[in-house]
Amino acid sequence: MIMFDVLIKNGLIVDGTGEKPYEGNLAIVDEKIKLLGKGEEVEAKKVIDAKGKVVSPGFIDTHSHSSLLVFQDPMLSPKTRQGITTEFVAQDGMGPAPIDEPNKSSWIKAMSGLEGEYEAPWDWESVDDYLNVIDKLDLGPNIAYLAPHSNVRFVSMGMENRQATDEELKKMKENLAKAMEEGAFGLSTGLIYPPGSFGNTKELVELGKVLAETGGVFVTHQRSEADSILDSMDEILTVGNESGCRIHFSHFKVCGKNNWDKIPAVLEKLDNFTKAGRIVSYDQYPYVAGSTMMSVILPPWVHDGGTDKLLERLQDNELREKMKEDILTGIEGWDNFVEFAGFDGIFVTFVGSDKNKDVEGKSLTEIGQMRGKEPLDAIFDIILEEKNLVGLVDFWGTEEHVVRLLKRPEQNVCTDGILGGKPHPRVYGAFPRVIGKYVREEEALTLEEAIYKMTKKPAETFGLYDRGVIKDGYAADLVIFDFEEIRDVGDYNEPNQYPKGIEYVLVNGKVIIDNGEATPQKAGKVLRFKGRK
Repeated sequence: MIMFDVLIKNGLIVDGTGEKPYEGNLAIVDEKIKLLGKGEEVEAKKVIDAKGKVVSPGFIDTHSHSSLLVFQDPMLSPKTRQGITTEFVAQDGMGPAPIDEPNKSSWIKAMSGLEGEYEAPWDWESVDDYLNVIDKLDLGPNIAYLAPHSNVRFVSMGMENRQATDEELKKMKENLAKAMEEGAFGLSTGLIYPPGSFGNTKELVELGKVLAETGGVFVTHQRSEADSILDSMDEILTVGNESGCRIHFSHFKVCGKNNWDKIPAVLEKLDNFTKAGRIVSYDQYPYVAGSTMMSVILPPWVHDGGTDKLLERLQDNELREKMKEDILTGIEGWDNFVEFAGFDGIFVTFVGSDKNKDVEGKSLTEIGQMRGKEPLDAIFDIILEEKNLVGLVDFWGTEEHVVRLLKRPEQNVCTDGILGGKPHPRVYGAFPRVIGKYVREEEALTLEEAIYKMTKKPAETFGLYDRGVIKDGYAADLVIFDFEEIRDVGDYNEPNQYPKGIEYVLVNGKVIIDNGEATPQKAGKVLRFKGRK
């Protein structure tokens, strides 16, 4: 008789397909799942009695900012403690690779607001190099990589604010193709962050053609999620139509009270794209506030040339006055965070040094009062003093909007988790929140619908064909939780709190959360794209 590694018995299995739950047993051997027939007896080294609990595939976070955090906390505790077993990193067009040696220091500064600053060897240049380095860590979850557009552009033509020449565009396509060969699942774009924001639609279409050839996904933080969202969506859907690649919108939403009337038109664009036979999807975190780097409040021209130039401009009083004027009056086509969230709706989540720790968790209005200055002058000082290592939370929508997007067929769940200081509570609680709030309390989704959106849906979208479903021979990434207890705990004031109700998490058959307690070990692995079936 085979000695199995783990036996999970008497659980309510929600298998990820969207089908009705059923009671059953399963076993794990050689990192794979084996479903057991009724009355089938097996021996196992570890037995978990899941009676009264839900057994689900491990949750897949399709938008994560953990590419450098893995060096400090390879367990990625805020994620694994909420049931996440696979993370897609290098989002919004920014990641650790590809990168070249002469530009590493400036690039580390440029991406610090999204990925943070952590002790990392930075002894890589290619995507393959980076993945090989992190695969040696004692990873808790699996890590999957997207080729970041800004990196691909940066190593092809630098940080210049101009369109690529034909030769530079050819080089970009070659660099993207190389990243795909090395295991990237697609291209991530952050079209509000330089240098990716400097690229035009032609550039995106040409890169999309590489994805169409390889089967990768075009993952995008589009140029606008506010005033110009309809034009912004048209650009991205044009990329899909003209290149033939799959389109996936990151952290999909419509920002600002003045733009909420655009929601029907936004959803109509998705419907029409699908009716035309194209493939589109999006991920969403289940909160009414977003989070990114504080420097997004600065007008686009301030970012030209990279972080060093941005900091120089913040030291120029005349340029500061121009920044304030542009923020307060607006620039056509620019997502003005101050306009749609207001000084009272933007909060600092983290800073890099101890000097300004007192502003973490405070709004721009409160920071102005604390520093005895106008809010913009106060936050300009802090961005300068912290060398751009400042994060924010901004309030953009309503619960009604969250539910409306949550129920759409294109949707899957994500955290968009940016760590540090007082982060957005989604870092710790996004997935449990969907189950606890939107399934159990509000009944906006059934349990099987929610689990599908956390498991099989993202697996199929990105091309993970042996995960996301409880099925014979599939990878043993699993979560066991108490449906009556599962919930997020953290809020915007005290976000650093693990959720309730997650009892067991298994990654590749290894138990990394055991009866609610963390058991760090080498469980996760780097996943590499193998192409489309």
